[in-house]
Amino acid sequence: MADINTLKQGLIVTAFWEAKPGEVEALLGIIRKFLPQAQAEPGVLAFQIHQSREEPTKFFFYEVFRDEAAFATHSEAPHFKELILGQAVPKLAKRERSQHRFVTA
Repeated sequence: MADINTLKQGLIVTAFWEAKPGEVEALLGIIRKFLPQAQAEPGVLAFQIHQSREEPTKFFFYEVFRDEAAFATHSEAPHFKELILGQAVPKLAKRERSQHRFVTA
């Protein structure tokens, strides 16, 4: 895992998912297959997926990529296309993604 100074230089991407009714367990299975593959990508500095304790149908992704090129590579990876676009997205009621940067003093 990268240190905070390295993370500050990266591209931060967040995603929020909400599962369709009855799809939580299927999504968890997909996430468990996908997560270690995403974390092992060379341009990934941090990659974590969280499930809400209060609303288990909701998931939060926190991702830090080395740069825009690393994010583009991630988006084209076979495991992303197969597991996320092919399997997970059809099970979602809602999917939002946004990009961020660190605020520094």
